[in-house]
Amino acid sequence: MKPIFALNTLLAVSLSFALPSLAQETTTETQTETTEAEAPAVPVTVDTVVARIGDHEITMGHVIVVRQQLPQQYAQLPDDVLFSGIVDQLVDQYLLSSQVDEADLALPLALRIENERRAILATSEIGRVIEAAVTEEDIQAAYDEAYGDVEPTQEYNASHILVETEEEAAELVTELEGGADFATLAQERSTGPSGPNGGELGWFGKGSMVPEFENEVISLEVGTVSAPVKTDFGWHVIRLNETRDVPPPALEQVQGELVGELNQKAIADRIAALRDETGTEVLIEGLPTDAFRDDSLLIE
Repeated sequence: MKPIFALNTLLAVSLSFALPSLAQETTTETQTETTEAEAPAVPVTVDTVVARIGDHEITMGHVIVVRQQLPQQYAQLPDDVLFSGIVDQLVDQYLLSSQVDEADLALPLALRIENERRAILATSEIGRVIEAAVTEEDIQAAYDEAYGDVEPTQEYNASHILVETEEEAAELVTELEGGADFATLAQERSTGPSGPNGGELGWFGKGSMVPEFENEVISLEVGTVSAPVKTDFGWHVIRLNETRDVPPPALEQVQGELVGELNQKAIADRIAALRDETGTEVLIEGLPTDAFRDDSLLIE
């Protein structure tokens, strides 16, 4: 029995030969002008027949679906090459598949066809459920529930100088109290990665820093410098540069996330309802959990 080759595999074999030469060609602005009048375009619909094998017809719709599934690399092919290549391979696919009696298919292939058909139809139903279930009102309601009562959060902009000992940190505090420039001292003395940048840490919210560091930052007034603060990284001298209130994200910023959550809920609810309606039973209890790894079960 001959195998049924996947269409994309056949296309890859036939069309890949065209890729190298096409990649080497360059489009020039000066091309030979066509002297003959162009033929009028033929009206095309999804049912337009592009090939006929006996009484079997291959339509433009079949071609379009294949084109949609091709890897991006085929987008560089000229339309005439890609179009004819797809049609040729659909013809070849039909000729090969017509030689197979499905009743004689090997069990693994028959089961694979069942699985793939099931998956395609399930994907179609998922699309229908999503389209019917998620509305603009649903999105707004989900946003209001998630963010309607959320208060603005506070963020902090701070700089620090990191040294190894408490004595060094205390010396830095004394120098800063005497009018030394914080950024200059950070560049000269800090052992942390922010040192070359004047010790600047940028904006951060609660939970971003280790507790000892964060608690000290929160206690500071803007523009003031801390006493030496110990963490697992060493001793810090911290300056709070600025604070700001950050409001909850706008609907536009989180709409994609909300839609994804609503879609998942709609699908889960639909599946749960179908399981209840059909009396679905999952009968795996008592079966060895590694049985699905036994490929010998497929041998007829």
